[in-house]
Amino acid sequence: MRWVTSEDVPRSGELRVPAGAIFTPSARELAEARAIRIIELREGQPAPASAPEKIVALGADHGGFRLKESLKPLLAGLGLEARDIGVYDEKPADYPDIAQKVAEAVARGEARRGVIIDGAGIGSSIAANKVSGIRAALCYDRASARNSREHNDSNVLTLGARLLTASQAEEVLRTWLETPFAGGRHTARVEKITRIEQQYSRVAQALPDGRGAVGDGRGAVTERRASASGVASLIDHTLLRPEATRADIVKLCGEARQYGFATVCINPYWVPLAASELAGTAVKVCTVAGFPLGATSTEAKVAEAAAALRAGAREIDMVINVGALRGGDFDTVKLDVQAVARVCHDAGAIVKVILETALLDDAQKTAACGLAQAAGADFVKTSTGFGPAGATVQDIVLMRHAVGPRMGVKAAGGIRTLDDFRAMVAAGASRVGASASVKIVEAAGK
Repeated sequence: MRWVTSEDVPRSGELRVPAGAIFTPSARELAEARAIRIIELREGQPAPASAPEKIVALGADHGGFRLKESLKPLLAGLGLEARDIGVYDEKPADYPDIAQKVAEAVARGEARRGVIIDGAGIGSSIAANKVSGIRAALCYDRASARNSREHNDSNVLTLGARLLTASQAEEVLRTWLETPFAGGRHTARVEKITRIEQQYSRVAQALPDGRGAVGDGRGAVTERRASASGVASLIDHTLLRPEATRADIVKLCGEARQYGFATVCINPYWVPLAASELAGTAVKVCTVAGFPLGATSTEAKVAEAAAALRAGAREIDMVINVGALRGGDFDTVKLDVQAVARVCHDAGAIVKVILETALLDDAQKTAACGLAQAAGADFVKTSTGFGPAGATVQDIVLMRHAVGPRMGVKAAGGIRTLDDFRAMVAAGASRVGASASVKIVEAAGK
């Protein structure tokens, strides 16, 4: 399902939409006023190239910065847009950070392909391939670039700035971009790669019963630890109570370091402290905007998000304009999310949209998911934890169905036990927000 708002309506010509697309009243009126020809695409009918098809996520560490800059004209000449993920100068930077950002942009569908450059290209390839859905290939000549596309359907290219001249890198990049996947017998092999990835994915680790393998050998201990680690990696360790003190936040960050949670989710005031406490770790800082009511202005939400990002936040959970949604003002809802998503993505951060599902009926929940997705959000999230009720399995199933398999779904509110956690993940949640995080992870390790 796709929601079409007035912002989607071109000034002239035609507008192609999926069959069953829903137009807001203002979008329909604007399309009629501009005499736009609306074409509904049948199921399976190819749509015109979307913006991400023309986007290449481009990133480099300090060692690859100059080569990154030299490759931008080539991309422009091929009619592609280089979305520069960083770095933006030659100050020392860690290649895993850049590789992760580029890979995540491709995995989320924001860019069709990604290119990462470091000194040798090896480390970036290893790091990028840890992101689900990524097939990163280190290529060093036209033959390897062609093979990686024809046989492996690679979607991320890594290059070694110390191993290639600028002209050699251009040849490799051009070949890689212009070579299609051969399909045929190679399709089955790529599918096997995907199955391996799924077998060892974080979600697969999060679902075991925690008892480990049969027997009492060391293998059982290893499996239990893997299960606990998998659970922790899906949790936003949350403390949003207004009475939280500095000592509480320091303790929260210490637990996040110890257990390896995905993020700490805190109020904006505490972002600088958390960023300092978690510096040098894989744990990200998540904070909130428009919290907990969502009824503030878009400008305020954008300013709040931008300030938090400058202070070190890497994820923003914003509250949707619930009143506008319930009143059918879908344009306002979409533009509100879109504005916050833009400032987050410009900073290399992600945005989750809190629906406060307890205040919505199923049709409104579905509409909210569609609008958040159309606005470019990375996740939809059930609840603030301050509303009349929290996450339910039924809502997670509905939300996952509404957004499809690629967008994130976060369950939050009232998740207190390992059984609660497993139920949400089994229903389709890819992230869980909880304040009982330590209790949940320790139960998974028993």
